[in-house]
Amino acid sequence: MVYFIREHWMLAAAALAALTSMLAVPPDEAYLGYFDWKTIGCLFCVLAMANALRRIGTFDRIARMAIARQSSPRTLALTIVLITAAFSMAFTNDVALVIMLPLSASVLVELNQTRLVPAVFALQALAANLCGMVTPFGNPQNLYIYSHFHLGLVEFLTTMIPPFLLSLAGVIAATILATGKTATGNRNKKEPQAPATKPFSPQMSIDRRRLSTYGFLFVVTLMAVFRIVPTAAAVVVIASALAIADRKALVEVDYALLATFMCFFVFAGNMSRLPAMGDFLGPLMDRWGLLVSACTSQVISNVPAAVVLSHFTEAWQPLLVGVNIGGAGTFVGSLASLIAIRYFSLARKVFPHLRADDAPTMGHFLRLFGLMNAAFFVMLLAFC
Repeated sequence: MVYFIREHWMLAAAALAALTSMLAVPPDEAYLGYFDWKTIGCLFCVLAMANALRRIGTFDRIARMAIARQSSPRTLALTIVLITAAFSMAFTNDVALVIMLPLSASVLVELNQTRLVPAVFALQALAANLCGMVTPFGNPQNLYIYSHFHLGLVEFLTTMIPPFLLSLAGVIAATILATGKTATGNRNKKEPQAPATKPFSPQMSIDRRRLSTYGFLFVVTLMAVFRIVPTAAAVVVIASALAIADRKALVEVDYALLATFMCFFVFAGNMSRLPAMGDFLGPLMDRWGLLVSACTSQVISNVPAAVVLSHFTEAWQPLLVGVNIGGAGTFVGSLASLIAIRYFSLARKVFPHLRADDAPTMGHFLRLFGLMNAAFFVMLLAFC
């Protein structure tokens, strides 16, 4: 039980919040209307397809081909960060980090660029959180808001492109600055630079038949997100296809995240039925929707903030922007940030180079991570 809570603390917190809210609003027929099944279905499809594509080596091949072409620490780091951003736009920020963080750690250690690891990890988390905001399926809260408010793609993009462009420019600039300083330090220590030729062992070829099948299934997922095909039909098609082609891809879906959403739906539904909550949050959201959304995300994370606050406003634009920029800031602003912290700790255990006397410490990483997140949060909040 202790291990489960430690590994799935967000689910445990969501379940506790849902159970506590039931004391104020006992279960009744209205509970059936709490759940946004379209969000759950679309998120399942995105996670399942990400697993399937990962398991045939698609992401690893794409990343390694791009990384192998880089000849300097700066371009190497920039490539890693931008690939993470691109993956987050298509497969959610959490999935992008789970795919890219282990690969980036192994690549940087192999190329004797261990001093880049803290900065690159922090920048990957920022890229995943802030660049994933531009697509309805880039961040889990986007899927929910896109479905809950029945948004169209054009109005979604019109709202999110300005903060996305600022975020992308900021991530690129921060990567250049951070790695430039580190690269200078590395040159003074005469550490070898990243070679121009591919330093990795040859990878297994990708099964083209499966790649074509999964590409088609991913298109089905997009059609479900954009309400071209029924979500239930997409879930059935993808689950059935993967049950035949790769059952493990289904088993490895992050069902804890889906269960977390279910718990938040119960909590948010119950809170919306309390008159005191409506009297308090309604006027705040009407007047300061973006600020309230961003700041609430700093305390309870942006996914629960989106689910809860959506019940107290019809103004989706400030809510959408607020919970997305709220992914930066504190460590709990987004689950993706906690994933980055956890993977840095794991990387230090796996790679002896990251535990050397002159290697970056966990404290160094947390300070750097916190400063970068705070800077981006303030910048985006002022801009938006």
